[in-house]
Amino acid sequence: MNAETIFSAASKHYQKRDYMGALEALNQLLGVQQDGKTFDLLAKTLVGVGMKAEAATAYQNAAKVEPEQADGFLRKAMNLFLEAGEDDKALLIAKNFMGVAKEDAEVAFVLASIFVKRGQKQIVAPLRGALIDSADPRHVLFSLHFMTGDMENADDERTARAVLKHFPHRNDLRFHLQMILRDRCDFEGMRKNFAPIEAELKRGNLKVLNQEQPLSNVFWCGNEKQNKHATATTPAFTGEERARRRQMAHTWRDDKLRIGYLSADFWPGHATMKLLQDVLKRHDRERFEVTLFCHTPPQKIAESGFDRSVWGDIVTVTHLSDGEAAETIRARNIDILVDLKGHNKDNRSRLLNLGLAPVQVTWLGFPGAVTNVDIDYAIGDRFVLPESSAPHYLEKFCRMPESYQPNDPVSRPPPRHVSRTLAQLPEGPFVYSSFNGVRKITSHMVDLWSRILKGAPDSVFWLMAPYEKQRANLAKAFAERGVDPARIIFAPTIVYEMHIARMATADLMLDAYPCNGHTTTSEALWSGLPVLTYKGTNFASRVSESLLNAAGLPDLVADNDKAYVDLAIALGNDRERMAGIRKRLIDNRFIQPLFDSERFCRHLETAYAMMADRAKAGLEPDHFDVPALPPRTEAFGSL
Repeated sequence: MNAETIFSAASKHYQKRDYMGALEALNQLLGVQQDGKTFDLLAKTLVGVGMKAEAATAYQNAAKVEPEQADGFLRKAMNLFLEAGEDDKALLIAKNFMGVAKEDAEVAFVLASIFVKRGQKQIVAPLRGALIDSADPRHVLFSLHFMTGDMENADDERTARAVLKHFPHRNDLRFHLQMILRDRCDFEGMRKNFAPIEAELKRGNLKVLNQEQPLSNVFWCGNEKQNKHATATTPAFTGEERARRRQMAHTWRDDKLRIGYLSADFWPGHATMKLLQDVLKRHDRERFEVTLFCHTPPQKIAESGFDRSVWGDIVTVTHLSDGEAAETIRARNIDILVDLKGHNKDNRSRLLNLGLAPVQVTWLGFPGAVTNVDIDYAIGDRFVLPESSAPHYLEKFCRMPESYQPNDPVSRPPPRHVSRTLAQLPEGPFVYSSFNGVRKITSHMVDLWSRILKGAPDSVFWLMAPYEKQRANLAKAFAERGVDPARIIFAPTIVYEMHIARMATADLMLDAYPCNGHTTTSEALWSGLPVLTYKGTNFASRVSESLLNAAGLPDLVADNDKAYVDLAIALGNDRERMAGIRKRLIDNRFIQPLFDSERFCRHLETAYAMMADRAKAGLEPDHFDVPALPPRTEAFGSL
């Protein structure tokens, strides 16, 4: 039987998927003929029986005997070695194609797969573009490994769009793309991208939100029932695990409560510490032992050059595994552990599911229910956590008497006058402002703000928008609503001290919805700039209401869209009334509770004592309100 006849027989066996018959014929054929087509058929047959590494070797042999077709055979060998887990052999072949890797998706995929697996993806990050632009869905999907999370990274947007093109049901990416578009104020892009999600929600499918990050959700969704479905972060704990934690043996001290705070934000420049640090310093050390379980990035600590020991005993858990961090926290025998991150970026809230303290609390970091985390209490107040919210929280409510938000009057830069000329503002017009991050600006808010500007023709709007793309999209959105873009003034990014100083050169800050200003609102009030908000429907949209009440300005909380617009227009057209509100804010700065950190600390300590008393008595956590100290009759400070 000649070679051609044997090859034909082997080929027929292969086509019938009779791989053993094909191999038997090929074994006979290789004794008399070793050419490219024989090794090619051998490789295909070996793949058929699952012998990918051996198939790759057959392709290598084909490349040796057929130099003109070597590239094609070697590429097949490279891919098969990768699939077989023979990474070193795949890499050895891929090196032959390094010169084209940035344009060749196949080579880029092999190299990227190997180095990502080895934890060295930065080496192959330049190959990302080839993967994004590939026609092969596998390559495009793999480009997700190179997502940076930087909303200004153009390749992140390209990646999300490319993956969605091939996998339109990847709603996790749709939500991520929405955040990118939100950061760019691309309202039309947001509308188109979000249409499939909106359709699912209209059908009552709340599970579609399970693929969204909770922090992303609160920027657009003011519905508490929907908020709790955004759970794409932490695996849930079980009721049995919670019961075991609460039943763990624990030794309480008679003289002190041991309070632990868990956060990645323990550096003075972070928004949380701008609020909290004076309260930490004011804790009564005779009654409270304070430990900070810190996973703050070391560079932030180094850059600050600040002595953090004034806040408490620092225990670094940054580089510890979850198990090691849990053991470290348990070793301190903490009575009440307070997580300051919730679902915010860089959190380690999942540690609380490992059973760290008899009382576990969420506070300050995340404005909503910390879903899937074993938490006993959420610290809030009657504004952000009204009774109607209770069905949407697993946590019990600890409601502070005035506001849930502490405010540091000592470490913040003192307010000082800055001229409008220095702030690059016109002298004559009434100046509305918004200093919130642009991701809080919705198309709906642009609608309301446009109505306000039209109703107060002698006014301008001063917006924080650091990037040109944001500014262009915002100017376009206002123009589409009939507002001259010349009336929109964009504030440049400046150092924090100067930012606090310039805020008060505006006349009125217009709050965002459904995610209010949080630290931003308190900064505006501290600077002497009144803020107008309206009643929200979830925690994130009620924060400014809480702060304004604590500042003695409840009249700047509107009931709805119309009331918000009408009041903004009325104030913009009545300079005398506006001046009276500003004077009231400044006169009351050191008598109203908002910036009274000493008073806040005493209330917080009462809250901790009430939590501990229930736990000591073997009682389950329950909702409670912290009683208020008598109102101040004299100023607690001055500038």
